[in-house]
Amino acid sequence: MSRIFIRSTELGLLIVAAIAFAATLASFELSQGSTLSVTFLYLVGAFIGVFTVAHIALTIWAPYADQIMLPVVSLLNGLGLIMVYRIDTAKDLGLANRQVMWSVIGVALLIAVLIIVRDHKVLTRYSYLLGALGLVLLALPLVWPTSINADARIWIQIGSFTLQPGEFSKILLLMFFAQLLVQKRALFTVAGYRFFGISFPRLRDLAPILLVWAIAILIMAVSNDFGPVLLLFSTVLGMLFMATGRWSWLIIGLGLTALGGAFVYSLSAKIQDRFSAFRNPLDDVDGTGFQLSQSLFGMSWGGVTGTGLGEGHPDIIPVVWTDFILAAIGEELGLIGLTGVLILFALLVSRGFNTSLKVRDSYGKLLAAGLSLTMAIQIFVVVGGITALLPMTGLTTPFMSAGGSSLMANYVLLALLLRISNSARRPADEASGNNANADGGHAQPAANAAPGMEHTGVFDMQQAQYAQYSAQPQHPQNSQRPRRWQRSQSSQRSQEAKR
Repeated sequence: MSRIFIRSTELGLLIVAAIAFAATLASFELSQGSTLSVTFLYLVGAFIGVFTVAHIALTIWAPYADQIMLPVVSLLNGLGLIMVYRIDTAKDLGLANRQVMWSVIGVALLIAVLIIVRDHKVLTRYSYLLGALGLVLLALPLVWPTSINADARIWIQIGSFTLQPGEFSKILLLMFFAQLLVQKRALFTVAGYRFFGISFPRLRDLAPILLVWAIAILIMAVSNDFGPVLLLFSTVLGMLFMATGRWSWLIIGLGLTALGGAFVYSLSAKIQDRFSAFRNPLDDVDGTGFQLSQSLFGMSWGGVTGTGLGEGHPDIIPVVWTDFILAAIGEELGLIGLTGVLILFALLVSRGFNTSLKVRDSYGKLLAAGLSLTMAIQIFVVVGGITALLPMTGLTTPFMSAGGSSLMANYVLLALLLRISNSARRPADEASGNNANADGGHAQPAANAAPGMEHTGVFDMQQAQYAQYSAQPQHPQNSQRPRRWQRSQSSQRSQEAKR
C-alpha cells in the first residue's frame, strides 16, 4: 500500500497538468464558437489515460526516480498537442489523431525501456554494439529506397509510415561515447602543448575526435542535412569537456565545426539558402526567406501577451507543426507563453543534470549529462532558428513538434534519465540488496566505480579523493596524533623488535 503513494508529488503535479491541459483546450474550443465536443473529451481522456499509465509504470519499475520530469514532459506534450490540434483545425491534415497515436507509442516505449533496462550499468556491456547500431541507423536513409520527395535524405519509409532513424541513433551513440570516455579517459587527459596558458592534447590523441568529425562531415555532405549531426557532435564535445575538464577540447571542437561547416556550405545549395535567409530573411520574402520571415512577423504581431489561442495565423508558416511550433506558440501565447515553455525545458534539463550529479558511477554521470545536454542544445538551436539568431537546422522541438520519430526517441531518452535517477535516489540498503540478489547473494561494487573515477572532470573530484582517504583504515588512538609522533613510535617498535 505504501508503494502506491511513494510518488505522491508526481501524482499531484500530473493532476495539475491535466487540469491545465483541459482548461487550455476548452479555452481554444470556446474561442472558436464551438461547444465542448467529442474531440475535446477524446483528447482530454487520452492525455489522462496515457500519463496515468506512465505514472503507474514508474511506481512499479522506478519508484525512486525523479518526480518532476514526467509532469514537465506531460505539460510540454499536452501544449504541443493543443497547438497541433489548433493548426489542424485550419489545415485539416489529421495531425492531432496521429500525434495522440505517437504519444501513446512513445509512453509504451518509455515503459518498455524501464522494464528491460533494470540497471543502466548493464548498458556498458553492449556499448560497442550500440555504437555500431547507431552508425547504421544514421547512415540507413542514404541507402534505403523511398518515394519521399525531400531535399534531405534523413527519412525511411515503411509502408505508409515514415521514420527518421537519426533520432534514435543519437541516443545509441551517446551511450557508446559515455562508455568510451569512461574507459579511455586517460587518453583524453594526457598533457601535450601549452598555448596561451591552455593545455592542448598531443596530435596523436586527437584521433578519436577527428574520426567523429570526419564521419559527421561525410554524413552531412551525403544526406544534405546538418542539424542532427551538428547536434550529436556538439553533445560529444560537451561530454568530452565534462569528462576531462579541459577547455582545449572545446576550442578544438569549435575550430573543427567551423572548418567542416565551411566545407559543407560550399557543397550544399540548401545550406547556402538557409544561411542567406538567416543573414536577411527579407531579401527574398516570397522565396527562401518566406518561412523565417512569416515566423518573425507572427511573433512580432503576438507581442508580449499574444493574439490569443486560435486568434492568430500560424498556419501561414510552412510546416509550422514541426520546425516552427515554437513560433506558433510565440504568436498566439506571446512572449509570456514562449518564456513559460522555455522555463519548462530549463526545469527538465536541470533535473537531468541534477541526476548526473547524484548518481555515483561514472558511466551514469556522463550518460545523464549527455542526454540532458543534447536536449538543451536542441532547444537552443531551435529557438535561435525561429528568431533568426542562428541558421535553421531542421531540428524539431522535443515532446512538442508533430512527428513520430522525435516523440518516440525523446520518450526513450526520458526513460533512460528516469532509470539513472532511480539508481541515484534509491536507498543504499536497498541498492546493496538488489546487487546481492543479482549476483548470487554477494554484493558487488558498481560498474565503472573505480576509486577516483566516480567524479571525473567537472564533477567534484575532491569528493572522490576525500571518500578514498576516509575509506583507509586508521588506528583509533593514532588517527588524531601528529604524523611525526607516529613515525617515531613506529621506528621505536622496530628497534625493540630487532633486540
